[in-house]
Amino acid sequence: MEQENIAYGKARVGRQLWKMKLSLWWKAVCTNTRLFREARIGMLGLVIIIAFGVFGAVYPWWIRQDISVYDPVVGFDDTITRHPSAPTLRHPLGTDMVGRDILSQMMSSTRVAFTMGLVAATFTASIATIVGAVAAYYGGFVDTVFMRTANILMLFPFLAFIPVLSAMMEITFLRFAVIIGLLSGFGGATLIVKSKALGVVNKPYIEAAKVAGGSNFHIIRRHVIPNILSLSFLYMMFSVQAAIFSEAILSWLGFLHIRMSWGIMLYSASRAGYLVGPQMTRYWWMWLPAGVGISLLCAAFYLVGRGLDPIVNPRLRRR
Repeated sequence: MEQENIAYGKARVGRQLWKMKLSLWWKAVCTNTRLFREARIGMLGLVIIIAFGVFGAVYPWWIRQDISVYDPVVGFDDTITRHPSAPTLRHPLGTDMVGRDILSQMMSSTRVAFTMGLVAATFTASIATIVGAVAAYYGGFVDTVFMRTANILMLFPFLAFIPVLSAMMEITFLRFAVIIGLLSGFGGATLIVKSKALGVVNKPYIEAAKVAGGSNFHIIRRHVIPNILSLSFLYMMFSVQAAIFSEAILSWLGFLHIRMSWGIMLYSASRAGYLVGPQMTRYWWMWLPAGVGISLLCAAFYLVGRGLDPIVNPRLRRR
């Protein structure tokens, strides 16, 4: 009977601890949400990102209307006698020089940009968080190894490294996203996250956790990483922006093996001569949608990152 009472008491205490943790977590979520909503530029960026997400999600429905016409790469509209053609009801953004639908290219490119950007950002944030926390906590030799690795990777000219790598292997958009995530995660992002982790490691409750017998893994996982996640998420937003912009440049230069992207759309328009002289204004639909897509989506993630500033830095919050 006594053992049952002890087991019941432990279970009750465990439930109360979980309720307390859930309450604190929910309070933090509500507070951070309120701070983010007060940052109007962050909300504007979020609205733009959601709009692009819906735009890319419509792509499967759009291409099913007539895959022979609306496929972004091999589609061709033989009912039009002259290409590129101006926007019409059948082609709201017109067609390119070989009769492919610009709107379907935009939708397909949006899905590529979203997937690639999020994969790159996830790798960057995960690696920077783990490496920064471990380096700050252990210090010494471990810190030296990680920081020297970060310094070496920061010396590599990224736009020159990818062409060399493309000569050795086929770089698809997923491989490109992983490469960006690895280089950014072990590079500059690690240095910033580690500086934040150093402030956490020197807190009194870290010493208290050590005295209480907590293992190094437990302390890093339960006390260090949760306190630097906000900064990691901020750099995650900026990593998405960098990945999208880098993909556009490298696709323009022809170093990536991607079926369709905004960079490929701009490259095709440039190669056909629609980015010079009077052709640029006459055939504006050949380059303007892709240019606006790159600019808007990159700006949206930047604005969301700026909106997260009050959450990451308490000194920016309104008193």
